Amino acid sequence: MATVAAEAGQGRATWSPRALRWSARLLVACCWCSGAIFGAYIIAFFGGAALRGETARWNESLANLHDPATPLATLAMGAHFATGGVLLLLGPLQLIGALRRRHPALHRWLGRLYVLCAGVAGLGGLGFILSRGTIGGAVMSTGFALYGALMAVAATLTYAAARAGRTEAHRAWAIRLFALTVGSWLYRTEYGAWFLAIGRDGHTADFRGGFDQALAFLFYLPNLAVAELFVRVRRRTTRAATTLGATAVLLAATAFVAAATWFFTLRSWGPGIAAGLLG
Repeated sequence: MATVAAEAGQGRATWSPRALRWSARLLVACCWCSGAIFGAYIIAFFGGAALRGETARWNESLANLHDPATPLATLAMGAHFATGGVLLLLGPLQLIGALRRRHPALHRWLGRLYVLCAGVAGLGGLGFILSRGTIGGAVMSTGFALYGALMAVAATLTYAAARAGRTEAHRAWAIRLFALTVGSWLYRTEYGAWFLAIGRDGHTADFRGGFDQALAFLFYLPNLAVAELFVRVRRRTTRAATTLGATAVLLAATAFVAAATWFFTLRSWGPGIAAGLLG
């Protein structure tokens, strides 16, 4: 009887980490698909408008993004958009273990590009805030400035750990950096989810409503917390219940990403890509 119980316990202990790994892979794959569509939207809409000299159209996506009187702020935001699109496309590639093992040189060079783009995206956003502020005032500016600073810090520590040969620390910071890079995409999807579920309550045209001000921080802190949970569970031997709890969180996040992607592709990103390509 004791042997049977031990074997059953061993089976559960083996099954739980496997479920965690597959739920993480599923979330990364879903984020990749969604991020690729959103990245294409960013490059096509914002890049297409810039190439045609129509940067004023950026304000169709979010008010007050473009002002002819502040060209440096426009340049900073353009750098933020361009590098952000690259991040969304490259991020999941860097998390694929098979790619890292079979093509380590490719992983290193893509990693350098990824870290560079993350730093430029973070600093570009900070440059825009310092030049013009945000439409939502002090709360929104603080939330977005903290986001940009965290991006720059995570990019620096990811690279530093890799250079020092600290593999586990490098992987942990890479996961945190990936969680941060999807924040700009989540910002839009979380608005869509709120509007569908609640309506316009908490949102105002100047982005100073209760929900607006909360989302200035909630578009990146929860996913950073999920990443931290995954890093800590992955790093040490934990109880099966804890591992299954982390798996449930990852699956719930996957379901949210899939539903939001479907909605935004139909309502916003798809039409935005077409408008960017066709003018």
